[in-house]
Amino acid sequence: MNIREEIEKLEIKTLSPYAAKSCETRGRAIQEPKCDIRTDFQRDRDRIIYSKSFRRLKHKTQVFISPEGDHYRTRLTHTLEVSQIARTISRSLRLNEDLTEAIALGHDLGHTPFGHSGEFVLNKICPHGFKHNEHSLRVVDILEKEKGLNLTFEVRDGIKNHTGKEMPITLEGRIIRYADRIAYINHDIDDAIRGNVISQDDLPKECVKTLGYTSSERINNMVVNIIKNSKDTDDICMDEEFKQAMEELRNFMFEHVYIGSKAKKDEAKAKRMLEELYACFKENPHLLPDEYARMLDNNDVDRVVCDYIAGMTDRYALRKFNEIFIPASWI
Repeated sequence: MNIREEIEKLEIKTLSPYAAKSCETRGRAIQEPKCDIRTDFQRDRDRIIYSKSFRRLKHKTQVFISPEGDHYRTRLTHTLEVSQIARTISRSLRLNEDLTEAIALGHDLGHTPFGHSGEFVLNKICPHGFKHNEHSLRVVDILEKEKGLNLTFEVRDGIKNHTGKEMPITLEGRIIRYADRIAYINHDIDDAIRGNVISQDDLPKECVKTLGYTSSERINNMVVNIIKNSKDTDDICMDEEFKQAMEELRNFMFEHVYIGSKAKKDEAKAKRMLEELYACFKENPHLLPDEYARMLDNNDVDRVVCDYIAGMTDRYALRKFNEIFIPASWI
């Protein structure tokens, strides 16, 4: 018996009956030999961490576009916070922590430059539409390494359904839906207070009373509430009081931070820039990098240009815009 088989046996023995077991995975689209050391879910986690798409998250906007401070969240730090929260819940419920971590680390790989502003632009101008969760799946299935990462069904399902109406098939995937919201609501509050967009006293009083006064209190209380309400059940859930308070806090953030605040002061510029880049590459596909130009053999130009722009970091989009549209000095 090799190490992987020992781990798989241990999962059967120690994990909850409701946990996804790595030896029972629905498998990969392309069959491949098993690893002697790592389970399939552990391999998926590692493939995501070592992908270029994952590394690019460090230069993609979370909420604040081009913040001057060093401590504002990026898409990468958001992903790591989601992973930490999700793993804590998963471990406490005796679910599969490796699967949980893999989904968490991969859930936002398809996010655009400039956060949801970029997502809005691509959804508006690309005939195929654009949703970041669906594009995250496209990244791991097709775009990364020009052939995809060949991840297991359970990880792919959790990535695609971390948001939207359809629920993941595993409890580990359902954890990510909560962990994602818990993370972004609280770290976005933290960043908005740091950026003087809102103050602590602006937060809805009843929400703070229910969930906690500080970010750490709220995260802890939300996590504990989920664990208490989900233990020994076949679902992941909060009680109604906490769920309602979290939704009210989220609505507050949309009203005071996510839409129209000074945190979004350059949003219109970012949108216009991506629109111009899209139009330029669609009209001049010869300007596409080789790896994207090769995709034109099997995809229409809108699909390829959308893939290219979605994969850009904020600073790369700025650089390409300057190269194409800003005259260079001749002196």
